Amino acid sequence: MTEAVSENSEVTVLLVDDNPQNLKVLYETLKDKGYRLLIANEGEKALDLAHRHQPEVILLDIMMPEMDGYEVCERLKADSQTADCAVVFLSALDDLQAKVKGFSLGGADYISKPFQSQEVIARVKTHASVIRLERELQARNRELQSDQARILNSISEGIYGLDENGLIEFANPAAALIMGAPVEELIGRNFFATHFATAGDNPDSLPVKATCQQGVAENQRDIRMLRADGTGFPAEYRSTPKLDGDELHGAVVVFRDITAELDSERALEEARHLVQEQRDQLAHTSRLTTMGEMAAGVAHEVNQPLTAITNYARVAKRMMAKETADMGLLQETLDKIEAQSHRASEIIRRIRRFMKKPVTGKEVLSVSALLEDTRQFAEVDMRNNKGAIELVVPDDMPDVMADPIQVQQVALNLIRNALEATSSVSSAAPVEVSASRQGDTCVRIQVRDHGVGLPEDAEEKLFLPFFTTKDDGMGIGLSTCRSLIQAQGGDIGFQRPEDGGACFYFTLPVAGAQGAPCTPEDAAPKA
Repeated sequence: MTEAVSENSEVTVLLVDDNPQNLKVLYETLKDKGYRLLIANEGEKALDLAHRHQPEVILLDIMMPEMDGYEVCERLKADSQTADCAVVFLSALDDLQAKVKGFSLGGADYISKPFQSQEVIARVKTHASVIRLERELQARNRELQSDQARILNSISEGIYGLDENGLIEFANPAAALIMGAPVEELIGRNFFATHFATAGDNPDSLPVKATCQQGVAENQRDIRMLRADGTGFPAEYRSTPKLDGDELHGAVVVFRDITAELDSERALEEARHLVQEQRDQLAHTSRLTTMGEMAAGVAHEVNQPLTAITNYARVAKRMMAKETADMGLLQETLDKIEAQSHRASEIIRRIRRFMKKPVTGKEVLSVSALLEDTRQFAEVDMRNNKGAIELVVPDDMPDVMADPIQVQQVALNLIRNALEATSSVSSAAPVEVSASRQGDTCVRIQVRDHGVGLPEDAEEKLFLPFFTTKDDGMGIGLSTCRSLIQAQGGDIGFQRPEDGGACFYFTLPVAGAQGAPCTPEDAAPKA
């Protein structure tokens, strides 16, 4: 028997019967219904056609010589290529046992002989539709599974699917790579025993345990896990419960080896420490430079009380050399000696405090006290430049959190620059040092001079290292100032007043204020 095929069909129907007359009837019944029809008159031929064409529906006669319909059906269902086809048995047998046997072997339906055309058409149509839909659904599922597999295979993090006891049901290639073992070897292992050396000591407290058994999601970093060969590695993992509705079926664990990440973090931290050390050294060098520039004035300032002490001591000696000493005048002279010694001591204290390296870090500072201390320290520059300083700090100014030495260094640097700029144009206007509040989290301190101002192209380079507008400057002052202020959580900037001169400002965070550190936007003057 040869096969007959109707073209342009979407559904393939295989007709199997050893009786040519029955085949003809079936063919005539279905030939104009849009099906692709295949015909076989014996079992082996039917199996061959079915294997090659995977028909949706097979109308299969039971009573055939050599191989009956039951055996054909059994072999069709055993073959993965034909297992999903709908087998509709054809037989004159009408007993219940024959039908039960047919269904037990995978048959989908039963048509009794002699055939009724309408019944054959209706049943073939129904089963063809069902099979087509099932095949489309299976194809879609395979496509989704393929997409899912590609996604899981492309993820660099290891992924496990665990049952409620921690047995590994699924592992992606990244998990195998991290573990140093094939996926096949990971499947079936116990997650806890495989990854944690202490699994037997306190099993209830193991990572992911609560997710598997209680549905509690977890997330931990820098936890030590074991590879398949027993070596350890630092890991980060996230575990989420695997749920089917409200029923818990274990956990999904996403993990990764963070050895390289931790090494990078340590290297970065070391680099930060190195940068901080270099910044502190540069700041200290800047302070030494400032003191070198102020040395003559400081020596003069210290020499004044020492000279006064010497003179008062001579006066006291002369008074004591008299037969009748004026004890009241002697007491007054000694008080003056004490006062001048305190003055000299205070000058030296300020110098020593300014010179030392900061050791305590940030502390709560009074803005007015800090600026007044700086103003006193700048008295040498005031005399040298024949200038003055006007200090304006509102009474309700909040304290700031900063390093006093570093902030004083910045303020002194700006004040000295302002005094020199004002002196260069022979202006008698004082340098204005003021503080104002910027929002709830910042205090802005600004130093305004009445000099010639800065060149138009200076603003972009002003705080860059080694840029200077002075003939004898090294260009590290403002660059160091910016580093120092940024280390306090503030910012430093420059504005060009409309009436000339220059205005430098920096911001500092208010002590105890919650929120982000001061930003350039915070430093902008409020309307």
